Amino acid sequence: MDVSVWELALSNILSPPVLAFALGLLAVTIKSDLRLPDPVYQAISIYLLLGIGIKGGVALRDADLADIWLPIIVTVLLGVLIPLGAYVASSWVTRLDAVNRGALAAHYGSTSLVTFTAALVFVESSALFAEGYLVTLLAILEVPGIIVGLLLAARSRSAGIAWGESLREVLSGKSIVLLVGGLVIGFASGAGGFTGIQPFFDDLFTGVLTLFLLELGIVAGRRLPDVKKTGLGLVVFGTLFPLVAGFAGVAGGLLAGLSVGGATLLGVLSASSSYIAAPTAVRLALPEASPGVYLTASLGITFPFNLIAGIPIYFWYADTLGRMFG
Repeated sequence: MDVSVWELALSNILSPPVLAFALGLLAVTIKSDLRLPDPVYQAISIYLLLGIGIKGGVALRDADLADIWLPIIVTVLLGVLIPLGAYVASSWVTRLDAVNRGALAAHYGSTSLVTFTAALVFVESSALFAEGYLVTLLAILEVPGIIVGLLLAARSRSAGIAWGESLREVLSGKSIVLLVGGLVIGFASGAGGFTGIQPFFDDLFTGVLTLFLLELGIVAGRRLPDVKKTGLGLVVFGTLFPLVAGFAGVAGGLLAGLSVGGATLLGVLSASSSYIAAPTAVRLALPEASPGVYLTASLGITFPFNLIAGIPIYFWYADTLGRMFG
């Protein structure tokens, strides 16, 4: 696909979901009272999580075990190496203590469903094939990074971590329950069962995502002033580290046999940072860690960077590597 990264970035920026995110930022800037009602926000979250899970389960049913075992191994390795890299890299560019660096590592080792969803829409709108079982890799990558991040933080503490409660909170959180539950539903019902609900979970998907990103633009906009308090080092980390992790995910995906579209999505998963599961676990296990640091980095810096520039960059990288070594 002979398209420059700048053309891909422009196409992504002008897509309705990204423009809705920008509208949310603008609403905060002009001090508008625009907000989605909380019940609507919660309903949209459930819709996106369950819809992605069901579609992934349908695709997983048709997948051959011989095709997915290597991508799963690569994903687990990424889930360990990325938080380790985040912990070390944050010590180079910030003055954060070990606990806050561990909290950052937990967030960057985990994943962002919304970034993945936006990337999925980007890949599909580009008429690219992507393996449907990528949502399985998303579910696998959700947890290891959180555990590794908490372990790293624990090295600097004399008191123990509430491991059982934290792990239960992660595994019983709505993101994991809906994703895994959706996978089971989709796997059990198959393509035939999905046909009856396809107009709801497929045709409306991009429109619902657009509403969700409008709200997240508002939330991120309210976090942007915190960037000034955390310093330039956190901005550098929040923009450069996702590129490194994303490139690692793309390369690992291609080596594992994924298509260019699939490698792009694994790159996006690797580059993204959690703001649902990880904050919950960190709040329980590391109460002394500062939300102003890890939420600002995850939601105020990395999320908009990936949404606007990162997704097309990871696709460009996957396409370039795919053509070089394919």
